[in-house]
Amino acid sequence: MLEFLRGRDVLVAGWGISGRSLIDPLRDIGATPVVTDAGAKAMAEAAELGLDTATGESLLEPGGLDRFALVITSPGWRPDSPVLATAVAEGVPVWGDVEFAWWVDQARLYGPVRKWLVITGTNGKTTTTQMTHAILRAAGIASVACGNIGLPILDALRRTPGPQVLAVELSSFQLHWAPSVRPEAGVVLNVAEDHLDWHGGLDAYAAAKSRALMGRVGVVGLDDPVAAALARKSRARRTVGFRVGVPADGELGVVDGKLLDRAFTKAAILAEVRDISPPGPAGVADALAAAALTRSIDVAPQFVKEGLQEHKVGPHRAASVRELSGVEFVDDSKATNPHAARSSIQAHAQVVWIAGGLLKGAHVDDLVEEVAERLVAVVLLGKDAPVIAAALARHAPDVPVVELGSGDDAGMGAELTSEIDGADAVMARAVRIAAGYATNGDTVLLAPAAASLDMFADYTHRGRSFVAAVQALDEGDIGSPS
Repeated sequence: MLEFLRGRDVLVAGWGISGRSLIDPLRDIGATPVVTDAGAKAMAEAAELGLDTATGESLLEPGGLDRFALVITSPGWRPDSPVLATAVAEGVPVWGDVEFAWWVDQARLYGPVRKWLVITGTNGKTTTTQMTHAILRAAGIASVACGNIGLPILDALRRTPGPQVLAVELSSFQLHWAPSVRPEAGVVLNVAEDHLDWHGGLDAYAAAKSRALMGRVGVVGLDDPVAAALARKSRARRTVGFRVGVPADGELGVVDGKLLDRAFTKAAILAEVRDISPPGPAGVADALAAAALTRSIDVAPQFVKEGLQEHKVGPHRAASVRELSGVEFVDDSKATNPHAARSSIQAHAQVVWIAGGLLKGAHVDDLVEEVAERLVAVVLLGKDAPVIAAALARHAPDVPVVELGSGDDAGMGAELTSEIDGADAVMARAVRIAAGYATNGDTVLLAPAAASLDMFADYTHRGRSFVAAVQALDEGDIGSPS
């Protein structure tokens, strides 16, 4: 399948982590990588490494793409990007880095073909991927967590000794550009409004997610209506579901506080709900998904239990920061859309909610209406704070709301020395205000329901900023609104 690239130029569109991972495999199959990127610094870095480069302007000139046998795009590049759209129009194939990695694996370039366990969904991908990897480790199976979780698949394939199984987290962007992937098993956890600006609508977004359901076993989250509907369209040879409730035949679920498999055996207890991290329905759903993937390749129930017991939630994913005067502070900065924030809020009875950022076209009215009874107070920051405030006014008019904006509009602009300092200062004020509304038994929860890039470097920076602000509190800050 890759022989057509030998002795030919291949355009690498995007000099990020995935772009860098392409270089050695392309050279190993005898192709010549040529890098293009909109950033001058990225292009200079590629050139310093001895790589050929091509500007977007030169590629869009008549015949500018004729030399290339293939374009491999980074997942962030939209299909309507001029270079990609022109390549498609001129008949030059366009693959994503995941598509290329799939064919590299199928060609056995770096050893025997691996089993791919693919994880996608609007929320819970990383947690499920980590849980899957933990179960595989407990079973003694050589495996690696890769893909959207941070390690490029190509880098995983090139490891020595090589893994037998890949726990592959894939975003909708990556799946859009990877039509050939046929995993051993793949799961769609849930589908909610996210990245609609990239895909152009929910239907296209869901269609991209559904590409995880094209292998031997497809797994869907039955508690999510959109994901459940994808079961009827699944192209997997077998499709099973999971629910945070009593499972029917052919499903995984929960009975009397225990995770139960009724899909891959008549009935097998897999784990205790109390052992799942993070706690709450979302964490249990992720554990069921990881169990389904690993059970599909005959991992024994005892190893599912051991792996889930060993797994602990990572930073910024519903992680408890501290308890102060009976108030728990929880960092769920990874809740970057309303669907994720919903799950996070529903894990707590009384919440002082810190939210806001970039909504990316998502709607928040349904979220606010559903969680209104749990809200003690809300502190909003970021560009789309007014949108969330308006939804709160409509659906939770009695809940106190404080808007801080993004920086200068928080009333502290003169004190700020940089945008980053400003974001941290706004977060510190948000945490102090939230703590002031909280009393014994409440949870101060950072679950932004929005992306972070209007104020912070990324969601991890936002989470670190929250944690630092929480650690700076003392007991006098609790229950004293300022």
